[in-house]
Order: sequence, then structure tokens, then C-alpha cells
Amino acid sequence: MEQRLSVITLGVADLGRARDFYDSLGWKPANDNTEEIESIVAYNLIGFSLALFPLDKLAEDTTVTMTKGMHPSFTLAYTVQTPGEVDQTLQQVEAAGGTIIKPGQKVFWGGYSGYFSDLDGYLWEVAHNPFASHGEDGSFRW
Repeated sequence: MEQRLSVITLGVADLGRARDFYDSLGWKPANDNTEEIESIVAYNLIGFSLALFPLDKLAEDTTVTMTKGMHPSFTLAYTVQTPGEVDQTLQQVEAAGGTIIKPGQKVFWGGYSGYFSDLDGYLWEVAHNPFASHGEDGSFRW
């Protein structure tokens, strides 16, 4: 198995509402087929894709019972170039309906970060890591 991810799929309670949230952040769906977008919304990110899929359909597909709400056993991270961008991004998220869990602040590992939850309770970190960099294509590198 190669060392990579292809798609992260988030089970969402209301696909239209979730799409509107990510649209409010400026994200553009990769799939624009109306029939398909009513069942799954995909965003092409640098190096992989993020998909939004109805929670009940994801449970059916995986044969695993799933619940709506906070998912604290993992986080998704969005990295930026400066501490100021952390605060700007969190403001944008809050305006779009996300919940700020932890405002941007200096953190023990030497960076600056904050956390929010999206409309379905997924935890996102917005971070500036002074020990890492972004490639010309925007990709994150340790």
C-alpha cells in the first residue's frame, strides 16, 4: 500500500446544508453533475479529495452504525502561512455557521492555532506551523 490518502469522506446529516457551509468558505465542488451532487459532494484538494456523503448512506455502505455529533478522536487540519491567517480563517468559518472551539493562540509546540467544528461536529484545526512549509502548489510539508 502506498503512503498516501485519496479521499476523506465525511458523513453529514444534511448534504445541502453541509455543501452550503463549504461553499461559504469559498470551496468549489469538483462534481457538478446535478444528479450526482444530490448524493455526494466532492472537493478536489491538493493531493486528495474531501467528500461529503449523507450519514445514513455512509452507514449503509460501510455496514457500521454511525452517530451524528462531535468526533473528537481525530481532527482535520488546514494550514496557513501566518498567525493572522489563522484568525481570519476562523472568522470566516464562524460567519459561515461553524463553531469556534478554541480561538487562535500560541500553542505549546511553537505554532499558532485554533479549532472549529463544522456543521456536523467534525473538528478542524487552523494552524500556522513555523517549522513546516507550503510548496508552490500549496501542499503542506513537514
